[in-house]
Amino acid sequence: MPSEYLWNIKPLPDEESIQELSGAINTNPIVSALLLQRGISNFEEAKSFFRPSLSQLHDPFLMKGMDVAAARLIEAIKAKQKILIYGDYDVDGTTSVALVYKFLSHYSSNLEYYIPDRYEEGYGVSMQGVEWAANNKFDLIISLDCGIKGHQPIGQARKLGLDFIVCDHHTPGDTLPNATAILDPKQEDCEYPFKELSGCGVGFKLMQAVATKMKWDEALLFENLDLLAVSIAADIVPIIGENRILAYFGLKKLNEQPSVGLQALMQVGGLTPPLNIGNVVFGIAPRINASGRIGHANEAVSVLISSHAIEADRIASLINTKNQIRKETQEQITNDALEMLTNTVYQNRKSTVLFNPDWHKGVIGIVASKCVDEFYKPTIVLTESNGFITGSARSVSGFDVHNAILECDQWLEQFGGHKYAAGLSLKPENLEGFVMAFEEAVSSTITAEQEKKQLKIDTEITLDLINYKFLGILNQMAPFGPANLQPVFIAKGVTIQKAFLLKKAHIKLNITQNGAVFDGIGFNMPQHYKKELEGDKVDIVFNIDENNFRGIKSIQLKIKDLILN
Repeated sequence: MPSEYLWNIKPLPDEESIQELSGAINTNPIVSALLLQRGISNFEEAKSFFRPSLSQLHDPFLMKGMDVAAARLIEAIKAKQKILIYGDYDVDGTTSVALVYKFLSHYSSNLEYYIPDRYEEGYGVSMQGVEWAANNKFDLIISLDCGIKGHQPIGQARKLGLDFIVCDHHTPGDTLPNATAILDPKQEDCEYPFKELSGCGVGFKLMQAVATKMKWDEALLFENLDLLAVSIAADIVPIIGENRILAYFGLKKLNEQPSVGLQALMQVGGLTPPLNIGNVVFGIAPRINASGRIGHANEAVSVLISSHAIEADRIASLINTKNQIRKETQEQITNDALEMLTNTVYQNRKSTVLFNPDWHKGVIGIVASKCVDEFYKPTIVLTESNGFITGSARSVSGFDVHNAILECDQWLEQFGGHKYAAGLSLKPENLEGFVMAFEEAVSSTITAEQEKKQLKIDTEITLDLINYKFLGILNQMAPFGPANLQPVFIAKGVTIQKAFLLKKAHIKLNITQNGAVFDGIGFNMPQHYKKELEGDKVDIVFNIDENNFRGIKSIQLKIKDLILN
């Protein structure tokens, strides 16, 4: 059967550059090609890539507003002023609050944290949160992973006499809120060298700046890098540059000496080291998120800052129960949404907007992702909350859904987000107008290439070049994630010696080429199975992994797609 993917093989770097890098770092041409594709072209860059160091982190004072932000926070600490750490209810927001709270608690006893209620207050800095801070006589609010578009609540905070430091990483609007200081590397006139920090990453840089000024022990800050790694993984930010360094050391901490709270979450999730970015995304992050989706995200912060194992285990168990409820709720709504999409009204559209007032607000972002996986169109899933229609958008590869929503902002009350994910709210009477405007914005800009699932392939290889030494070098390219994905290879004309179907869902193949023989596994690919495959020649696209079955280790090809010759 034809592939559902468009196979997109990256162009090879020029032969001279490949040979030059191979000579400089003493490695084979395939590894050199992979590195050059990732922008690594000489010995020093390769050394930094393969041997990350915390000394490579940028000076936090290169970030616009850092001088003012650090000075104001130091003033608050010295004067024993009340500081409120305010964060969003998702993984990035809650890990941000936990990191800043845990670090500052070494130096201040006047700290509290505040997470808005997803259902009562919604995303970002809320008027309710500001009023609470004023009523409780706080002097300074630090917002994390939110605030860059919080003009009204931040303006109100200033009127009430509260200073406000914004730590955000979302794209700013045309105007900025009236905060004491704004830290956001995406500000156009911010000269900070790395623009893709998570919200937790921006909070980390503020803590790093204060630690530098106050000559505090940075080791206390680096103890929280496991929290930062979780934020980087969950928020799907590019794992390059500073993010890769922070994720590398954060995963090391998570695997060797995780915080009490993360250890508890790993236990209830049945996760055992070594964990990678994928384990965090699918094992830890959903449980942290479930706290805010099904209840209040204060629970997530409570477990993340806990220093007592018994208490952490108790909270983690509660969160795990909520995650199970979240999964069941999500599954039901996903089934409803996919059934709606079989209606012919959606089939000729370039976009999908689904609305049901009874859907659970806490899971509609995940449902939008599932709809994209199934029908591969920029998708918005909406429900009703507090008199407004509110929802989440998800996109397809290469298409900027945030820009598309921006084209329709006359229909909206508020929105914000990234290229591939956004949140929005609107009045019920504006729904029809928004649906039409969004379809127009998508259909006028989406390309034919973006409308088909793409399988991006790094380079061609023959199976006889695969061995443990090669796999060892590939593993050193981790942590893998956006912009530094696990290498994807294509091998052409390989012979299938045996073919099996496991659990009616997964295809298992025994494959040979040039005398080399490997097992391959294709998860959830039953459509490719037929007994007659044995003896056929195919082109396969795959990652290279290690399989550990009952203590017996072997190299395994993780098949992503295949086409008969």
